[in-house]
Amino acid sequence: MSSTPPPSQPAYVLHSRAYRETSALVDFLTPQGRLRAVLRSARGKTGTLARPFVALDVEFRGKGELKNVGRLESVGNSAWLNGEALFSGLYLNELLIRLLPAEDPHPAVFDHYAATLVALAEGRPLEPLLRAFEWRLLDDLGYGFELSNDLHGEPIAADGMYRLQVDAGLERVYLLQPGLFQGTELLAMSEADWSAPGALSAAKRLMRQALAVHLGGRPLVSRELFRKP
Repeated sequence: MSSTPPPSQPAYVLHSRAYRETSALVDFLTPQGRLRAVLRSARGKTGTLARPFVALDVEFRGKGELKNVGRLESVGNSAWLNGEALFSGLYLNELLIRLLPAEDPHPAVFDHYAATLVALAEGRPLEPLLRAFEWRLLDDLGYGFELSNDLHGEPIAADGMYRLQVDAGLERVYLLQPGLFQGTELLAMSEADWSAPGALSAAKRLMRQALAVHLGGRPLVSRELFRKP
C-alpha cells in the first residue's frame, strides 16, 4: 500500500546557494513560514525555476529543519523586476531571511509579499510599497506599535514632537533632539497619506529605527544596491 505523498504548497525563493556538487541550499518563503531545503540537480531544468520572484508550487519532504525538495514547478505569473524594483525585491527577501523565524507560519506575510511583488512589477511607486511591507512585517511578528496614539495611550498631537521607544512605542518629548518625528508626519503615516509633506521621508527614518534593533546591528547588504550609481 503506497503512502500519501507530502502536500505541496505555494512558495517563493528568498535565497539560493550552491550545496555540495550539484545541489543548492534554498531558503523558501511559504505560508507556513521560512523553510530551508536542499534542491537536488540544481543545475538542471528544475534549478532554473529556483530563482527569486517566481511563483512556485513546492513539495517539501522530511521532518527536520533542513528539508528536501521533492517537486518544484512554476505556477501563475511571475514578477519580472528590473532596476530599482529588482533592488527593492532583493531588499524584501533579505528582510525576510533576517527577521522571519524558521518554520514559523505567517500566511499574512506570504500574501502581502506576493501582492508587493506584483505591485513592484507593475511599476507602482517604490517607497510607499516598501514602507507598507516593513510596517506589516513588524506588526505580524509582534514588533508593531501605534501611530495614532503614543505609548501612554494619548492621541498623537499634530503639533507635538515624538521619539520612538522601540519596545514601547512613540513618546512625546518637549526638548529638541536628533531623530524626532512631527505629529503631523505620524498622523499622515497612520492614514497612509503619502501626499502629506515629509511623510514618506519620516516613514523611512521611522522604519529604519524600528528595524535596527531586530537586525542586530548588522547592515543589510541589499540597501547598498540603492547607493551604487
